Amino acid sequence: MPSEPSGAGAGGGGASSAGVPDVTVVVAVYNTMPYLTECLDSLVGQSIGRDRMEVVAVDDGSTDGSGAELDRFAAEHPDVVTVLRQPNSGGPAAPSNRALDVATGRYVYFVGADDHLGPEALERMVAAADEWGSDVLVGKMEGVNGRAVRRPELFAENRPEIDLYDSVLPWVLSNCKLFRRELVERHKLRFREHMRIGSDQPFTLEACVRARRISVLADYTCYYAVLREDGGNITQGAVDVYTRLECAESLFGVVADLIEPGPKRDAILRRHTRWELTMPAREGLLELDRAAREDVCARVGALVDRYVTDEVLYTLPIVRRVRLRLAQRGEVDLLCEAIRAGIAEHPYLIALKDGRAYLAYQGFEDPRLALPDDLFEITKGMRKRLAQEARTVAVRRDRDTVEITVRTPLTGPEAGDPATVRLALAPRGGGRTLDLDDSQTTREAREDGLHVTARIPVALTAASGKPRHALRLVVRAAGETHDVAVPAGTSMVPAPRGELFWHRARPFRLSVAGDDRHGTMIETRPVRPAQAVAQRVRRVTSLGGK
Repeated sequence: MPSEPSGAGAGGGGASSAGVPDVTVVVAVYNTMPYLTECLDSLVGQSIGRDRMEVVAVDDGSTDGSGAELDRFAAEHPDVVTVLRQPNSGGPAAPSNRALDVATGRYVYFVGADDHLGPEALERMVAAADEWGSDVLVGKMEGVNGRAVRRPELFAENRPEIDLYDSVLPWVLSNCKLFRRELVERHKLRFREHMRIGSDQPFTLEACVRARRISVLADYTCYYAVLREDGGNITQGAVDVYTRLECAESLFGVVADLIEPGPKRDAILRRHTRWELTMPAREGLLELDRAAREDVCARVGALVDRYVTDEVLYTLPIVRRVRLRLAQRGEVDLLCEAIRAGIAEHPYLIALKDGRAYLAYQGFEDPRLALPDDLFEITKGMRKRLAQEARTVAVRRDRDTVEITVRTPLTGPEAGDPATVRLALAPRGGGRTLDLDDSQTTREAREDGLHVTARIPVALTAASGKPRHALRLVVRAAGETHDVAVPAGTSMVPAPRGELFWHRARPFRLSVAGDDRHGTMIETRPVRPAQAVAQRVRRVTSLGGK
């Protein structure tokens, strides 16, 4: 049987002058030492005052001394801290529910036992919620030890009221928020104890759907989310495929029960589709046997069939949306092939056709699958993809011409069109870009993409008056022009330094080399005539001595 509360504050905690604390802080605890100490210190030291708050901490069967630490705080702060104990439940849902059953505050606030609060957090949040009439209030959060806080733009400014469906709030559904307890009890909101991860999201989502007003307090950091040194945070650690799949199924069911089909439901499901639903179609799938892989794909596909509209699907990155389609089609082998390629960081070509750009990912133009081209269409990130994959692979010098070959990730019927793909030289420090016309350029389609070779007269760069020029790849697709610097590949052999050429009776020295920041650079620097003559004499003398 679960034990009774320990500490003098059992059953009620601190009280305000009206006998009811303003806020109950709920802490679900399982093996969180030594972080628990800082968490509890930050709570008992809150500026709101002990008569206006209570802390209900539930020890969920800890074995690392967390229980003893809770008892110490309950003994030292009996007017604030109440400790409950229960056997380990496997997740934070059950202890959080147990705390809600005994909470008495006007508001309730959930704190992870790894994390801690700013000293004025509760006072500021309660004051703001009272002033604004908030049923749910989100206090500003910051990450500690490299912990990422999702969608920090939510905290750009104080907002007395935000719209759940027209904001980034669906991406921030942790329960680290201030909830009006009357709302929680009126709608009998509790955490779903069957969910081993993500149980706070249905709770938070339903509270936000039911709330009359949701607010954001952004002018003070209320919550510090800590990344544990051992990576032991439940939200950060390794989770198996089936646990993630069960989480996704629960979340989609909750959303469907709460919100009718349409734009509002889609606004919520964009997040769950992008994160929870795509998780089972990642590396963990490869660890399962054939039957389990087929089962996972069937269940993921069923969620896509039932809930994921095209409007939601097409907000995902190409890789994620294609993987969901492959799961939906039952293409287990092709999906696993795509996952392995992702692990190996396999580069994909970009197909140019009909004026548009497509990622040639698994399933693209596969007649057996007949997946629509627009599933693979690149609508953003084209410039980044080009910059990552384009490389200068060869440099040759032929008298007064330098020949440079660039491997591009481009393929398709329009890749060889000079109006679509071309090379250019951009002078460092500003100035007119020098387009290389088609007579100076040849193109060759290869298995690893289009190779473009430009024969550049060195007089062209010398005449520009600029000593350094960056080689640029210019691609026209989907009505936009994408202009990127071409990095130097590891196999590129720089043009030899020291060789001179003459332009308008003036000597220049040519070099081509890779620059980490600006890519492939062509440098033509003038040389003093005396140096040029001395070098020519040395060369003639050397040849004559052989």
